[in-house]
Amino acid sequence: MKENIEIDGKEYVLKSSLKTTRESVANKKYVIARTYSAGVFAGHLKKRVGKEIVLQDARRIFYWDGAATLSQLAMEGTSKPENCKFPLPVDEVILTELIELLPCTKKAENSIKSVKVWSK
Repeated sequence: MKENIEIDGKEYVLKSSLKTTRESVANKKYVIARTYSAGVFAGHLKKRVGKEIVLQDARRIFYWDGAATLSQLAMEGTSKPENCKFPLPVDEVILTELIELLPCTKKAENSIKSVKVWSK
């Protein structure tokens, strides 16, 4: 099926061929990224080129509790979500100077996403 058509010199895209942000991140690996100076983020890996990555639906991991290390957080999530400080997710963030990239288990992803949004 053709996904676009041209009418009077203008190109149109079928609505059914568009993906929402949620659909587009659904098949992307959820990761924890530690950077040199921007801190730690968790989100769906959209792109990586060398030390630069793009995450979608990303949350900054400002402070965590209930996991001894980021490695444990990536594998098990947090056992103390009430003590964690994870601000609201942003649609997309470009991070440079990547130091560490940890793929998350589904359990950890669900745990991180379920932490109440922290704000001041």
